[in-house]
Amino acid sequence: MDAQLIAFTGVAAGMVALPGADFTVVVRNALASRTAGLATALGVAGGLLVHTALAVAGLAAVLVTMPVLFRTVQLLGGAYVLYLGLSALYAIRRRPSRDGSGPPSGTREDEPGRPAPRGFGRALRQGFLTNALNPKAPVLFLSLLPQFVPHGQPPLPRTLLLAALVVVLALIWFPAVALLVDRLGRWLRRPRTARAIEGGSGVALTGLGLALVTGPLLR
Repeated sequence: MDAQLIAFTGVAAGMVALPGADFTVVVRNALASRTAGLATALGVAGGLLVHTALAVAGLAAVLVTMPVLFRTVQLLGGAYVLYLGLSALYAIRRRPSRDGSGPPSGTREDEPGRPAPRGFGRALRQGFLTNALNPKAPVLFLSLLPQFVPHGQPPLPRTLLLAALVVVLALIWFPAVALLVDRLGRWLRRPRTARAIEGGSGVALTGLGLALVTGPLLR
């Protein structure tokens, strides 16, 4: 039994499940449709694949040691998350509340308050960019993966295994979140509940984006 591998699985599972911008975007898009939620989840896993591949290749070390490049990634990531947050808040203002005269624009009769579905490609792109532009991920993976490479063992096969494990965990967790949101969809998509979730996700994403754009260089 590989104790280090088991320990890494626990740490990685907690890291993947930790609520953040990617989690918020998956929930928000899953409210639109199951397809959009699953597409976003796959996009998030794709973003994680980029980070783990960079860490394994050693390119993450270059990114971390070049403050200008790192700050550029930080600003891009923050700006994109901020855009998603403001878009969510703007969507609330545009979405009419149900007043008994019929379902609001962009909803289906059998699911009150359901947001207009997002396309598969757009949802996939949102999930991917939200995770791929996360500036903290290169530092996290670069510092985490080497801790679980046994002394004297070739680092490349081991880090490849650890990186693949992170992506597999993401492919389990985020689709599960999307399916759970869809399963609870009828309650979650009630006008007041949907607006509250949309507003909460908008505020959370806007706050995260502002923190990244205006905050000090993350090192």
